[in-house]
Amino acid sequence: MKKQYNLAIAPQRGGSPLLTMDAAAVSSGLAFLESELEKLDPLLREPLTSTTYPRDIEIESGGGWVEATSAFNVEYSVTGGQADGVGGVQNSMRRIQADLSKDLYKVLPYEVSMSIKIQDQLRGAVTGRSIEDIYNDGIRLDYDKYMDINTYLGQEAYGTTGLLNNKQITATAVKAGASGQTGWSTKTPTEILNDIDEAIIAGWAGAQYDNSAIPNHILIDPENFAYINRTMVSVNGYPTPVSIMQYLVDHNIAKAKGVDLVIAECRFCIGAGVSKKNRMVAYVNQRRFVGMDVPVPMSRVMTQPNVNTASYDSLYMANVGQVKIHYFEPFIYRDGI
Repeated sequence: MKKQYNLAIAPQRGGSPLLTMDAAAVSSGLAFLESELEKLDPLLREPLTSTTYPRDIEIESGGGWVEATSAFNVEYSVTGGQADGVGGVQNSMRRIQADLSKDLYKVLPYEVSMSIKIQDQLRGAVTGRSIEDIYNDGIRLDYDKYMDINTYLGQEAYGTTGLLNNKQITATAVKAGASGQTGWSTKTPTEILNDIDEAIIAGWAGAQYDNSAIPNHILIDPENFAYINRTMVSVNGYPTPVSIMQYLVDHNIAKAKGVDLVIAECRFCIGAGVSKKNRMVAYVNQRRFVGMDVPVPMSRVMTQPNVNTASYDSLYMANVGQVKIHYFEPFIYRDGI
């Protein structure tokens, strides 16, 4: 008679049932095996987006945690005006006068925090992904989006405006073309060029025909930007058809005055005009005319452990000023393109 041995069963933690080889167990095991056989894509796909503010405005850094920035202006006048400059034949001599003024611009703090559980930091060594790096990239993206809005629209809740909606600039509609419509998709290349030139000349004339104030930067909505780039036309002087964009860049009035004109797309131009029309903006993209201060660029200012939440908490901050338009005369809004 064979001797039988009863082997002791290992105790189960938590009172869980014994492992079996039923259908559920086989299914779970196969799922685990499939995950083991997966090829992991190391690329982490971030949201699709774009920011264009560094292209459309000059930014000056430095200054610290100020609450405002200022700029001084001067206006000159001479008694009697400039028409009568004759001396030696009159009893009174003309006298120069200067009127100084100061503009103040708001500076607003940007703040965002990051909290990372200690377990999540330790798990990064297992997964190969750092949650801190992921959060950091998200904060950088949030800051760029904030800067985009601050540049083009300003912060409405704090009473500031941007490049596209300054209340001291009067917007007018572009002229209708032969079709009776104002949209560029209904106009000829010459009519579109007339809209461009009219805006440039209006800014130039408003600045007393100062050649340094000829607008050199134009923003339009992406749809019209795509239209003038993809639509080809035959123009005298070109051996082959060229895009409307090339035609505009080569024949605008700024080019004739030695100014290189930039025509760029800006999604904030969509519906920015009166009655939600698309807006064209023409201006001089130089710090003397328009700019934005960032007294403190965005950075991590502190990190400390938090025992109550078992995490490391970090604070990111920046100090960002509003858009400063120093000369309104060469700043032009044209709606309805």
